[in-house]
Amino acid sequence: MRKNFEFTKGKSIVRSHLQVIKAVSQLIADAGIGGSRFQQSLAIINNFANGDAPLKNTSFPAEVKDLTKRIRTVLMATSQMKEHEKDPEMLVDLQYSLANSYASTPELRRTWLESMAKIHIRNGDLSEAAMCYIHISALIAESLKRRVSFSVGWAAFVDISPNVQEEGAQKEDTGTQDTPYTEDTLVEQLELCVDYLWKSERHELIADINKPVIAVFEKRRDFKLYYDIHRSYLKVTEVVNSEKRLFGRYYRVAFYGQGFFEEEESKEFIYKEPKLTGLSEISQRLLKLYSDKFGAENVKMIQDSNKVNPKDLDARFAYIQVTFVVPYFDEKEQHEKRTDFERHHNINRFVFETPFTLSGRKHGDVEEQCKRRTILTTNSTFPYLKKRIQVVKHESTEMNPIEVAIDEMSRKVSELNKLCSANDVDMIRLQLKLQGSVSVKVNAGPMAYARAFLEEKNAKKYPDNQVKLLKEIFRQFAAACGQALDVNERLIKEDQLEYQEEMRAHYRDMLTELSAIMNEQVYHFSPKLYTLSYVILFSFQTQLSRSL
Repeated sequence: MRKNFEFTKGKSIVRSHLQVIKAVSQLIADAGIGGSRFQQSLAIINNFANGDAPLKNTSFPAEVKDLTKRIRTVLMATSQMKEHEKDPEMLVDLQYSLANSYASTPELRRTWLESMAKIHIRNGDLSEAAMCYIHISALIAESLKRRVSFSVGWAAFVDISPNVQEEGAQKEDTGTQDTPYTEDTLVEQLELCVDYLWKSERHELIADINKPVIAVFEKRRDFKLYYDIHRSYLKVTEVVNSEKRLFGRYYRVAFYGQGFFEEEESKEFIYKEPKLTGLSEISQRLLKLYSDKFGAENVKMIQDSNKVNPKDLDARFAYIQVTFVVPYFDEKEQHEKRTDFERHHNINRFVFETPFTLSGRKHGDVEEQCKRRTILTTNSTFPYLKKRIQVVKHESTEMNPIEVAIDEMSRKVSELNKLCSANDVDMIRLQLKLQGSVSVKVNAGPMAYARAFLEEKNAKKYPDNQVKLLKEIFRQFAAACGQALDVNERLIKEDQLEYQEEMRAHYRDMLTELSAIMNEQVYHFSPKLYTLSYVILFSFQTQLSRSL
C-alpha cells in the first residue's frame, strides 16, 4: 500500500484498494473468512498506517482507514450469506446486492458476478450462469469503450438481454480507469458465454453473442468464429420446433408473516425452476427450507391461488403461497414469439387463473363458473442473474360464465390449429385433443358451453354480441376439428383406420347437435369444402331473406 501511494505521488492507493478488495471478495465467495483474527489483522494494518511517521501528515492513513472500512462492510454483508447458505435464492440475492454496490468498480462487480455464476453452475442452473457471463462481457465492453479501446459497450448485448443495461451504471472514476481489460479479455469472456449457452441449450443467442468481436477475429485472420456460428445455426434448425428443450417452469411465490420473513413479507416473486419441476416439488422444497429455518410447526402452505389478506392470517405462523404460472403474451407477442425458445426468453409477464362462482364455491356448472385472470409483471426479464425476480405489477380481470366459455373455446381452436399447422405433427397430442373435442364420452366441455349459452332459451340471458362471438368461435371449432381429422387420416397407419372412422362418426354427431343448438346447418366435410359450403349456404339464406 505504501509503495502504491508513493508511486501515485501521494494521490491514492487505488491499485492496492482494488487488489485487496478483490482478493477478500474472492476469499469470502470461495472459502469464507472474517473471524476475530482477520478483524485483528485489519486493526493492525490501521495502526501501522497511523504510526508511519513519514506519511503521518499525508492522506495515506485516511486511505488505509477507508480501505479497511470497505473490507468490514463486505464482511458484514457476507455474514448474512452464512445464515442463508442453504437458501440458494437468498444467497444469490445477497451476492447480487454486493455486485450492485460495486457498480463503479468493474473488477469488483465482476468478482461477485463470477461468484453468482459458480453458485448457479453448482445448482445446475446453466441459463442463469450464462446470463452472469453475458453481464460480465457487457461490463468489460463498456469499460473498454469508456477508455476508447473498443467501439461498442453494453448496448451491443441489449438484444440478447435488456437486463445488461445495468452494466451502463459504471462511474468515471479511478477504479474504472485502472481496470486492466483488453480485447483479449473480452474475447475470452465471450468464449465462456458461448460455452454456457451451448450447455443451457440457448443456441439462438450464440451468433448474437459473437457479433461484437467479429471485427476482432477478422483483423486477426481467425475465421474459426464463423464455423462456430454456422454450427450454432445448424443446431437451431435441428431443435427449433422439436419441443425437446426444456427451458423450465415458473411459479409465483408469496411470503406472509412479518415476524419471520422481515423484508420479504407480503412480497411476491416469480421463481424459475428447472425443466419439468412440478408444483408439489417446489412446494415441498420451500416447505423444507423454511421449516429448517423457522421450525416445522411454524410454517404453513396456502393451498390455493386466491387473494390473501395478511390481516386474516395468524401472526404466529409463516405462510408461503405457491402458484403455477405461465408466460403471458398479448396478441402482438403471440404472433411474434412463435418458437419455444422465444416464449422462454426475455419474458417478464406471467399469468394464472383462479376459478370462482358468485355463490362462493370454487367450481360450479358452466352457467355459473367464473374465473379471475391475474397478470404479473417482474422488474427484470427471464433468464436473469437470479432464479427469482420480484413482482412489481398486478393486473386482474374477472370473466363471467359466457366470457369463460369464449376464452376456453378460443383456446381449443388455437391449440388445434397450431397442432395441424406444425411441420412435424405431434400425432399423440393431436389425437388427445381430438378425443377431448369430438368424442361423445368426453365432449361435455365444448358441448356443455354450446347448450348453456347458444340454445335459444338460454342465449336470451346474455349480451347479443357475446352470443354472436361464441357462435363464430364454435364455427371455427367445427372447422378446426374437421381439419384435425383430415390431418390425422393422412398420417395414420392401417391399424388406426377403425379408430379414425369412429372419430369421424363422433364428429358428425357433434355437428348434428351443434347445428340444432345454433339453429343453422354446420357441415362435416373437409375444411375447404366446409368453408365453401358455408359461404354458399350463407349467400342462399341472404337472398332468401331479401326475397321475403
